[in-house]
Amino acid sequence: MQSAIRGDPEAALVWVSKSQRHLSAALADLGFSAGQKLVGRLLKRLGFSLQANAKTREGTSHPDRNAQFEHINAEVKAFQAAGEPVISVDTKKKELVGDFNNGGRELRPKGQPEPVRVHDFVIPELGKVAPYGVYDIAANDGWVNLGISHDTAAFAVASIRRWWHVLGAARYPTAKRLLINADCGGSNGSRVRLWKRELQVLADELGIAITVNHLPPGTSKWNRIEHKLFAFITMNWRAKPLVSYLAIIQLIASTTTKTGLTVACQLDSNAYEKGIKVSDEEMVSLSVKPHSLHGEWNYTIAPRRPDG
Repeated sequence: MQSAIRGDPEAALVWVSKSQRHLSAALADLGFSAGQKLVGRLLKRLGFSLQANAKTREGTSHPDRNAQFEHINAEVKAFQAAGEPVISVDTKKKELVGDFNNGGRELRPKGQPEPVRVHDFVIPELGKVAPYGVYDIAANDGWVNLGISHDTAAFAVASIRRWWHVLGAARYPTAKRLLINADCGGSNGSRVRLWKRELQVLADELGIAITVNHLPPGTSKWNRIEHKLFAFITMNWRAKPLVSYLAIIQLIASTTTKTGLTVACQLDSNAYEKGIKVSDEEMVSLSVKPHSLHGEWNYTIAPRRPDG
């Protein structure tokens, strides 16, 4: 039997993939009669072992993926050299509020683990939170707007507006431009009309031009906010149930790193409506200038005149 398997590795893979109740039938088809334990020992000799899936295939890359990353890097350097603000933005994964299990392990007295609920069913009076983050690349500083409504484009821009009024304006008092690095999808996606309309409103309010560079599709893990801010927030609140809004805010705001990261967080209790449509006429009225390289990913929104 062992020699037969060695000569036909595909048959061995079939045996591994078959469920237990079909194992005997599969062996019978090959002309053998053997128990499950014998098959297991033979497969082990052949070098087989139980393994989980490995996330290594990223699929087809956009042909201009590298060019877009180079463009983003050049833009960031140019803005920083001019003393203009550069931020990376995104919404962190939504979290249930309550005494639910939170991944990771934390030191506690022996035999006294933190008691949490067995099932992850939403507590109606607490619901979920959507932490929208703004990471100031030059300052190594994070801002999280903790939303309790829908994660919409209006919420995304409102989060950026809050960051500006609380931190950005004081840090960059002479700013003429703002550069935003964002993913291609989600509430701040490149195709979301409401995102652009709300950014136009913000540009008009602040009187500064807003440039947006979107990361290429399928590359959100390379967004700086993911590994410069969100990763450390996750580490800081590991194994700590997110029992209330206050607890979440305190856990986020207490996040620090050896490189000097500081994080501020505020609760956003506003309601953000889903399904808002932006008409063609509204889009035409926006002062959006696409860049020469992938204008759908890279564009600048200039403030309009008060009478525009």
